[in-house]
Amino acid sequence: MAGPEEHSQQHRRVEEKAERLDDAELAFQGINMLLNNGFKESDELFRRYRTQSPLMSFGASFVSFLNAMMTFEEEKMQMACDDLRATEKLCESDNAGVIETIRNKIKKSMDTQKSGMTVVDQLQRQIIVADCQVYLAVLSFVKQELSAYIKGGWILRKAWKMYNKCYSDISQLQEACRRRSSSQQGALASDQANHNTPVAESSGGVTEEALGRLKGSVSFGYGLFHLCISMVPPHLLKIVNLLGFPGDRHQGLASLAYASESKDMKAPLATLALLWYHTVVQPFFALDGSDSRAGLLEAKAILQKKAMTYPNSSLFIFFRGRVQRLECQINSALASFHDALEFASDQREIQHVCLYEIGWCSMIEMNFEDAYKAFERLKNESRWSQCYYAYLTGVCQGASGDLEGAKAIFRDAQRLFKRKNNQIEQFAFRRAERLRKLSPTQELCILGAVEVLYLWKALPNCSSSKLQLMSQVLQGLDDPCCQGLKHLLLGAIKKCLGNIKDAIQCYQMAARDELGRQNNSYVQPYSYYELGCVLLANPETLSKGRSLLLQAKENYAGYDFENRLHVRIHSALASIREVVPQ
Repeated sequence: MAGPEEHSQQHRRVEEKAERLDDAELAFQGINMLLNNGFKESDELFRRYRTQSPLMSFGASFVSFLNAMMTFEEEKMQMACDDLRATEKLCESDNAGVIETIRNKIKKSMDTQKSGMTVVDQLQRQIIVADCQVYLAVLSFVKQELSAYIKGGWILRKAWKMYNKCYSDISQLQEACRRRSSSQQGALASDQANHNTPVAESSGGVTEEALGRLKGSVSFGYGLFHLCISMVPPHLLKIVNLLGFPGDRHQGLASLAYASESKDMKAPLATLALLWYHTVVQPFFALDGSDSRAGLLEAKAILQKKAMTYPNSSLFIFFRGRVQRLECQINSALASFHDALEFASDQREIQHVCLYEIGWCSMIEMNFEDAYKAFERLKNESRWSQCYYAYLTGVCQGASGDLEGAKAIFRDAQRLFKRKNNQIEQFAFRRAERLRKLSPTQELCILGAVEVLYLWKALPNCSSSKLQLMSQVLQGLDDPCCQGLKHLLLGAIKKCLGNIKDAIQCYQMAARDELGRQNNSYVQPYSYYELGCVLLANPETLSKGRSLLLQAKENYAGYDFENRLHVRIHSALASIREVVPQ
């Protein structure tokens, strides 16, 4: 197992090569070092060389941004903003007006190696500036204030224009290179066969290799843009369209796939983005209908392909665990998450996401004691979402039978409720308050555990025996205030077990519940959505299913996790249009 000494040796090897490598290869090595658990060493390497090239400056800023996004600590977020602006300034200092004049400069540069490299440098700087703009916008969005959203939107608009322009320019240069290479092929064939000349450089010094790397560089941001905008809730799309953003999911995935195979420093990050999409986003938002396992083949192929490059990477082992969890191999998933936790010994934030998954897998197995230990550690160590972790800790403690301890934790949640504009925190706070006032029973705590498993799309990962055990517990609940929630969860469990007839009946009972609507406002729209999705599977009831989805979308507002449901409804309706064009 890789330890600090091995990381230091890896760092020294890269340092020894630093003088012989160009900045593109050194930056690539730095990112690989980061993904192989050398977070501290990667940060030191980029910071040592950050003033010597825009690429190394961007590498330092990216590591700073990653730390900020993992911790959400105000100090680190401000440091990331300062670093990103410093990188922007470095890129723009010798690069004024390049957007307006780049076509002319490209035409003038066709004759010399020096000017050809200038074109590559200018394009690289523009891509880095666009990347910095995107990360600054993300840091702005995290503040969750209206003014921050507006500011972030305009920053993204600027970045999108830069990506689009660079993508187009690089594609045109690649085409020019291919044409020139084809016309010169006959003349160069004999020289190349005798190894008398290096690989031909096309377009007067702009090599195909350099353009391929640049295309990979711009494809990362270009692809992420398409992918993320394609997942924006439909009722926000009008605002997004006003800003001029597209949202082609297939284009986004294709661009990230291209970037991941390139020689650019962001190639490993594109690989992680694809794994994140296939194992987290796609199943969570049901982007391929109700199939929670969609994308697993792609994720497994990526992990297998990169296994030799990142054998002990905590991040890649983490995603392996995600695949195993989605395949219902919970014991294997737990082993992977524990391995990733150990490999991330120097990176607290990655340890936290591993602990989070360990807690979820333990809940899936109804091993509430182990789930309690994982969430308790998160509650004590994490600097954000402490109220949410307190609620999960209390639920697991009560579900395991310690009701007094659970009640104390629920009281503690009130003190930890700090992010009042965060819907997950609001949900956790209200649930903790309600259970505290009701004097929690073990059955109500298990109901709370099953509820979060449902809301986070984890019920399909449960074994049949655990699902049946959950069903038995829920059947025994007779509290009038939670009947609608009880039937929604029973419907989801019956669906996972393949008992569609009973699932439909449970969803219908949940949709009719009015008494519990005040405490569980999301139950009715979610019930209509679930019922609609079940009916879509049968051609005879497809029309009725579509009607129920529209009812869930249009007749309800202001409930918990509304945006989340709107994305799922949008995806389900889109799947109908693909099968039956409107």
